[in-house]
Amino acid sequence: MSQHVVDAPSVVESPALRSAFGRFATGVVAVTYESAGARYGMTVNSFTSVSLDPALALVAIRKSSRAREFLETGHYAINVLAEEQLATGLHFAGRPGDGSDVEWVTEGRAPRVRGALAYFECAPWATYDGGDHVLVVGRVTAFGERDGAGPLVFFEGGWRQLAAGGHA
Repeated sequence: MSQHVVDAPSVVESPALRSAFGRFATGVVAVTYESAGARYGMTVNSFTSVSLDPALALVAIRKSSRAREFLETGHYAINVLAEEQLATGLHFAGRPGDGSDVEWVTEGRAPRVRGALAYFECAPWATYDGGDHVLVVGRVTAFGERDGAGPLVFFEGGWRQLAAGGHA
């Protein structure tokens, strides 16, 4: 096992740190919103539930993100992507390809991705400094889920699916 000791108060773009963070498997979400009549989205793997009362969810996005201002001021949806939605995840990560046409659900206050495992419509609640990211906390105003599919997972820099098998 390799060990890295960090003496400096800040680590800038350290490949070793990025690799170590990548050892934690995360689900993949697409954060979607509408602006000036157009629908937009971005792929995010830093997502967590925060509170049930009030209902709050958090995503971390780069401070330089074009979506930042909108998520801080308008309604948006957090879509938990299913294993068959890799093309959608790639599309919103800026790598569209064949089969990456997004199927939208437009009822509600924010556009959503059709077929997502779960969605959370959010209104702005609070933002916090997160270094080179901003932590955006939204108040959940509507949500839904579907059964019958596994999640899309990100691990060690690659897109994955859960292995078949039962629940532990």
